[in-house]
Amino acid sequence: MDLVSTLVAVLGPDGAVLFANAALETALGQSRRMLEGVDFCSFFTDPGIVRNALAAAAERDFSALRFESGLRRVPHDPLPVHVNLSSLEQGGEVLIECWPLEAQARQDREERLREQALANKELIRNLAHEIKNPLGGIRGAAQLLEMELPSRDLEEYTQVIIHEADRLQSLVDRLLAPHRHPQQVGDVNIHEVCERVRSLVLVEFPRGLEIRRDYDISIPEFRGDREQLIQALLNIVQNAAQALAERIAAGDAEITLRTRVARQVTFGRQRYRLALDLHVIDNGPGVPEAIKERIFYPLVTGRDGGSGLGLTLAQTFVQRHHGLIECDSVPGRTDFRILIPLP
Repeated sequence: MDLVSTLVAVLGPDGAVLFANAALETALGQSRRMLEGVDFCSFFTDPGIVRNALAAAAERDFSALRFESGLRRVPHDPLPVHVNLSSLEQGGEVLIECWPLEAQARQDREERLREQALANKELIRNLAHEIKNPLGGIRGAAQLLEMELPSRDLEEYTQVIIHEADRLQSLVDRLLAPHRHPQQVGDVNIHEVCERVRSLVLVEFPRGLEIRRDYDISIPEFRGDREQLIQALLNIVQNAAQALAERIAAGDAEITLRTRVARQVTFGRQRYRLALDLHVIDNGPGVPEAIKERIFYPLVTGRDGGSGLGLTLAQTFVQRHHGLIECDSVPGRTDFRILIPLP
């Protein structure tokens, strides 16, 4: 029971807690020892529903009952949950399972991101290969044509063809890059990664931008591809800096790199005891509402001149480390959150 993310308790006929799993301890902020013997109904925003369900269970009126309620979490707001209550065979005991509704919504969102990433990968590879061969022919034909031109004045037109073919070739190479090279796995110190990215971005934006550090130095090293993680984080931080153009001009642009250890977290359909919780937070205008649900799609961008590949590649690199990138954005605050399992 301690290995599952569902909040689970076993209650006596009177509603007293006989057992609580680790996930329930974490959600309520109380230890198992403190919970045992306590009336579990008192933890619900509407205890009457649970008491009626327990009474019906004692009468064997049903085998399982489902309803929605909220768990009290002092000093936090109540946690909306979907509750499943079922009778056990021995001693009139009752098993109660709670699924946080926000966790279910997050799991659905993660599932969409995974499916989207797989579809993007296949689409990109097929599209890139289909584009690559004709591009080589177009460029070669333009070069041959240039050699046969009767007037050098006409070279301007063939040079346009060659230049645009090279630009598209560069785009195709960037699309294929994450799928071409195997991971170079080694020990990664996430703060070395953050410092490298910070120095690169500050060279590009030397004035008007402050990049704050908020590090948890106790985070252990983990196995991963350092260069891929640098590229993933660099893409996110550069996007943030470019979105802060107006604030940089005004001299009050801020980006915060925050590292923490998340405990007992579930993502990618797995529960992890420890995970890296890395945030890139900026005080910019926020992600445009029209693309908020599609920012990790390839070729989707909210900036003039943007390629729309930065976040797609960042998500790909993080997913290759069994992790996930999430985004929470409102005007004045955008938070990109990177989660990666830790040993």
